[in-house]
Amino acid sequence: MKESNVDVSSDQPVFAAELTPHRSLGRRGFQVVLMLSGAVCLVYGGFFLATGAYPIGFFFGLDFLALYFALKMSYRSGRAREEVTVSRSNLSIRKFSPAGRMVEYCFNPFWARFRVNRHEEFGITSMYVTGEGRGTDIGSFLNPDDRESFAKAFKGALATVKQKT
Repeated sequence: MKESNVDVSSDQPVFAAELTPHRSLGRRGFQVVLMLSGAVCLVYGGFFLATGAYPIGFFFGLDFLALYFALKMSYRSGRAREEVTVSRSNLSIRKFSPAGRMVEYCFNPFWARFRVNRHEEFGITSMYVTGEGRGTDIGSFLNPDDRESFAKAFKGALATVKQKT
């Protein structure tokens, strides 16, 4: 049996984060919004149907369906996420689409560059990781405060990895 002097901890993650979009409306709130808007559409649509203005009642039904599909699509997009891991030998960004498909971007952390675009009024507007002729955006669905905290932590993790020799 051969012994190896390889440091196993050198490939342990220094930084790991899972980025998910914020959804302020929970499942119960979703149901309440649909029930209230459904009741309003039903009452007013019924009124217009009873008075003979049936096209207006029809459009109230279409409005309700449009609201339902918009909320469903919003919840579906909320299933997207990104997993970011930084170790001494690898920087991995795994992007999961709402459908569950995964795309992984791997970079050498010593060659990777973290770019941040800022706006005076709004703060960070976009973040990118580039290196070795490739690149990808990161955290595009985060709100400005979350972008700031992620950028600070991620930048610190890259600096920590690059300092260790």
